[in-house]
Amino acid sequence: MIPIRDLNPSSSFAFVNLLIILLCIAVWIYEITLPPYALDEFIYQYGFVPAEFWQRPWTLFTHMFLHGGWLHIIGNMLYLWVFGDNVEDRFGHLTYFVFYVISGIGAALLQASIAFAVGNPFIPLIGASGAISGVLGAYMYLFPTAKIFGFIPLGIFLVPVEWPAIVFIGLWFLYQIINGLLFLPFTAMGGVAWFAHIGGFLVGILLAKLLPKRGYYS
Repeated sequence: MIPIRDLNPSSSFAFVNLLIILLCIAVWIYEITLPPYALDEFIYQYGFVPAEFWQRPWTLFTHMFLHGGWLHIIGNMLYLWVFGDNVEDRFGHLTYFVFYVISGIGAALLQASIAFAVGNPFIPLIGASGAISGVLGAYMYLFPTAKIFGFIPLGIFLVPVEWPAIVFIGLWFLYQIINGLLFLPFTAMGGVAWFAHIGGFLVGILLAKLLPKRGYYS
C-alpha cells in the first residue's frame, strides 16, 4: 500500500518529524558512500543484533536510523511524512519524540523475541519501520475517520483509493500479520522484520491511549 497524502491538516509545524526524516536521509547518504566491508561493519556496530545487545545497548536506538536499500528508505520516509505530522501535532513535539523512540524499541524487542524463539538472533535489525508502525497505530487510534489517499497494488496495476484511516491502516496491519505468520518458518534467513511492524503498531496504539495529548480533534 502506498500512501500519498492524508486529508487531515495539522495545526502546527511538525519539526521533530522532519528532523527524524532528515537524519534518516543523512545516515543513508553516509551509508551509500561506504565500501561494502565498511558498510557491513557500520550496520553491525549500529544495527540491533539481539544476541549481542548487552555489548552494544545503544543499538536499540541507533538501528532506527539505518536502512538497507533505496526502497527501504523511500518507503519508510514516505509513510513517516504522510502520517507523522498529525501525530506530532496531537502529542506535542517532545512527547512525539519520546513516543517515536519507545515505539521503535518495542518493535525491536518483539522482533528480538521472535528471533530468539524461531529465528537467528545474530542478524542485525535495521530501519525506522518499527517506530513508523507505532506512528501508524497512533494515527489510526487518534484519527480513524481521516481520509487517506493512496494506491494499492492489484496485479501489475496501482489502484487509487481514498479510504478512512481505520480502513487503510487496518488493511496495512492485516497484511503485516498475514506475512508475519507466512514467513515465520523462514525468520532465520532474515528479510522483512514483520513482527517489528506488528510490535511497533501495537505499542503505538497503547501509547496513543496513555500519553497526554494536546487539544481536541474531531
